[in-house]
Amino acid sequence: MSVSPILPEERHRLIRQRLEADGKVLAIDLARELGTSEDTIRRDLRELAALGICQRVYGGALRRSPATGDLQARNRQNPEGKALVARHAADLARPGTVIFMDAGSTNRAIAACLQEGAGITVITNAPDIALLLLERGGFEVILVGGVMDARVGGTIGARAVRDIAAYAADLCFVGACAISAEAGVRCFMMEDAEFKQAMIGASRTVVLAATPEKIGTTAPFAVSGISAIDHLVVGTGVPADLLASIRDAGTTIHIAD
Repeated sequence: MSVSPILPEERHRLIRQRLEADGKVLAIDLARELGTSEDTIRRDLRELAALGICQRVYGGALRRSPATGDLQARNRQNPEGKALVARHAADLARPGTVIFMDAGSTNRAIAACLQEGAGITVITNAPDIALLLLERGGFEVILVGGVMDARVGGTIGARAVRDIAAYAADLCFVGACAISAEAGVRCFMMEDAEFKQAMIGASRTVVLAATPEKIGTTAPFAVSGISAIDHLVVGTGVPADLLASIRDAGTTIHIAD
């Protein structure tokens, strides 16, 4: 008796379930499980990617990052988790250091935790971070120029990249929309990615603090490979295999609990 082939809608539903549960899928594994060809699975993944559900990577696909929306929307997402990783990340900033601080809700939380009166200089493209540090006092603050973008919450573009090139930082707190060993560090805007690349290139040490939902996901624009990140500070609940693959790339992982 012949077995009816699984319908495309059923395959798509199963793939979405796997992406939600594991953060990624491999075409070869799905083909074996569903008794179909890898070409069929790759076509399914292309269709789901076109719908914005995932992004293709070599051999399979990754779940698309949930970190969408403008800065105001992101400020409302998981504030407790951001405060937790921020406290741990801020401990990496030593007295007397020069810091690049990228725009973003998690980095703003880090700014609120930096040690006052420690001779720290912060260079940032985010007006809200600059104002927060000025209100706290005890910091030298340099604001990067350029065109403000509400989605990023900071300045981006050619002027901002030129400004960054004039400095060198001991430490960089870079923001990200998505992090994975396969796709690296990624975000949703090309000019934002270019600004982050400039900060990383001018920094001695790079720190990325992220809440768990960003790990094992992807976004359209590449910032760097995961090996460019010296320290990843993340909350609990990330699957061990995702963290292991990042650690294998040479990144030191700090679990904030």
